[in-house]
Amino acid sequence: MTCGVPVAGERFPVHSERMSDSGRGRYYWCTRHHRVESDADVCAARHVLGPYASVADAENALQQVRERNEAWEAEDARWAGDEE
Repeated sequence: MTCGVPVAGERFPVHSERMSDSGRGRYYWCTRHHRVESDADVCAARHVLGPYASVADAENALQQVRERNEAWEAEDARWAGDEE
């Protein structure tokens, strides 16, 4: 028991609505199989990006990673004084 609330089993108490599973599907991009996977068939965490709220968001995961990396690299260059 934690704070008088049992935490045994597969689930822990939810302390905020944002963290709860409200029944909506969660989708992942599997870097191993190069496909979208759902909670029902998701690979190990080391192989997936997500969760995402929609299949389309999961399909665009690698593009989002590329865009973020480019932005971070540009910011690093700016900090280092290497702006082009």
